[in-house]
Amino acid sequence: MELAQTNTGNTPKSYSLNMFQDFVPMCVFSESNQGKLSCEGKVEHKFDMEPHSDNLVNYGKLCRERTQKYMVKSRQVQVLDNDHGMSMRPMPGMVGLIPSGSKEKKKQTPAKPSDVKRTRRDRTEMENIIFKLFERQPNWALKALVQETDQPEQFLKEILNDLCVYNKRGPNQGTHELKPEYKKSTGDTDAA
Repeated sequence: MELAQTNTGNTPKSYSLNMFQDFVPMCVFSESNQGKLSCEGKVEHKFDMEPHSDNLVNYGKLCRERTQKYMVKSRQVQVLDNDHGMSMRPMPGMVGLIPSGSKEKKKQTPAKPSDVKRTRRDRTEMENIIFKLFERQPNWALKALVQETDQPEQFLKEILNDLCVYNKRGPNQGTHELKPEYKKSTGDTDAA
């Protein structure tokens, strides 16, 4: 097989074709603009195309040129003088970047409440306070209740296990709400 026109330098102009019939049968499919598939034809012969022996020297040059072309690194390293890292710092308003100072502040805030030990109140007094909180709002997270009552978390959990139901799923996930029998009793006291 001869190529009619080659202006690309070392590209071989003549090729030898080897035909094979023992291969996995294939079909050619096309897809229309509406997404409809149709079979265009069946592949019955396989052709391997390789440069003719007269062109092997030129083909070898082509392969070496191609390899050398892709061995050249297109990226360059540029040394910045007197920049002091200014171009590496995030600019104000950049989304997704958190300044390093904010992480340190977040780590310090939980340490403050644990420094001050909370003293337990009387259990019945705490139950009354919790009922009043649940009159104000039907669902409470544990952390919010700890802040409101200023009681130790473990003590509050014990009381909440007796009085409340923990929501594991749904829109109020991760919150406590009063058990149904306590909801009715608070409604009765309001009516009285």
